[in-house]
Amino acid sequence: MPVKTTLLTMLLLLFVATSCFAIDGLPPEAIAERMATKLVRGVANVATSLAEVPKQSYLTVKERGGAGYIIGPLKGMGMAFYRLFAGVTETVFFAVPQPGYYDPMIYPEYVWQGWEEKRVEPRKQETAENADRKGE
Repeated sequence: MPVKTTLLTMLLLLFVATSCFAIDGLPPEAIAERMATKLVRGVANVATSLAEVPKQSYLTVKERGGAGYIIGPLKGMGMAFYRLFAGVTETVFFAVPQPGYYDPMIYPEYVWQGWEEKRVEPRKQETAENADRKGE
């Protein structure tokens, strides 16, 4: 008798759990593509997580100058652990449409994105002239 109860409970749980993954309006091919993208992104982030150390070192030195030589590697190690965690999570749970709808857990999605320097707007000429006038 306990075996029947256990089997019935498991069957009911399986029936309820599969219906929560159903998504209206999208063909199965689109869902499979997003799941595959999430899996590939997760594996890539696990494999390349250590590249965050030189990336963050480079970006921090460009942004902060000499202090970046100390802050950058520390920031890179923290980002490497974060990227590794996000990659493992996305790899293990690639079939679950979370967060969002198979959206990435970390931005930029891959370590090779985001190496561009932040654009700094040049000072306006009149601001520089006003500063010179105050000095006179």
